[in-house]
Amino acid sequence: MAKKGKHDNRAYFFVGPYLTVFFVFLVLLIIISIVLSFTYFDTINFPTWVGFKNYVTMFTQDADFMQYALPTTIKYALIIGPVGYIISFFMAWLLAQLTHKVRTVIAIILYSPSLTSGVLMSVIWKVVFSGDNRGYLNYMLLNWGFINEPVQWLQNTNFIFGIMIFVGIWGSMSVGFLAMLSGILNINKDLYEAAYVDGMKSKWQEIFYITIPSMKPQMLFGAVMALVGTFNAAGIAAALSGSTPPPQMAGWLIVDHMNDYGFARYEMGYAAAISVILLVIVLLFNRFATKLFGERK
Repeated sequence: MAKKGKHDNRAYFFVGPYLTVFFVFLVLLIIISIVLSFTYFDTINFPTWVGFKNYVTMFTQDADFMQYALPTTIKYALIIGPVGYIISFFMAWLLAQLTHKVRTVIAIILYSPSLTSGVLMSVIWKVVFSGDNRGYLNYMLLNWGFINEPVQWLQNTNFIFGIMIFVGIWGSMSVGFLAMLSGILNINKDLYEAAYVDGMKSKWQEIFYITIPSMKPQMLFGAVMALVGTFNAAGIAAALSGSTPPPQMAGWLIVDHMNDYGFARYEMGYAAAISVILLVIVLLFNRFATKLFGERK
């Protein structure tokens, strides 16, 4: 029998490759971003230390960030996250009631939009919301007599954000949806039988008293993936409207703002500061999700 110390060493050996990749491509990059956020870096000259200047500028002088990027991102996440999450859960629950073959086909259909990026989906929906009479939505509304002339859906700031929400919900059933489907399918069926024997009378009681408590790890994973996906969204409004930034900054998200400063203006230090603020926001929302679905032991 191997000694306990040797057994521990073998465990570290197997975990080592993952820890190495995790540190190099995640932890190290986060550390570099935090350090760069305190510098001015134009990608050509060596970074110059500026302290908290980037953060002060962001919250006191950057009107585009405070008036458009930050509130739009939070509003987008608060709508897409919960709505997409609830839809994912109930679609997973409905699919769990079907036979294996039918469930597999429908799950692939529902999951396929998330395999394409938000930009690609925006290009597809751009045809639907085209501003001429050949756009599918305008064509139907004109034929039905609801409008007298084509509506510029993608150039009107009153409609762009709503279309973004529609596109985001359409592609919200990602890996979290598959995790919840797997969690539901792996719940012990004896629990349902015992509950009905004890007096459970409806499917709603089944969902709230057995299904959700039995799959909290999958619910937490789905919540985290939904948060990361919504806060990581970028370029949707620009792809829909065909301009960067979109008209009157409608639909301008934090990642759009970060990409603009990093890859258009080459102010990598400021872009790094934006990424750090985004990381803090995601961590705060992730903390809330952990309290909601995490184990209390």
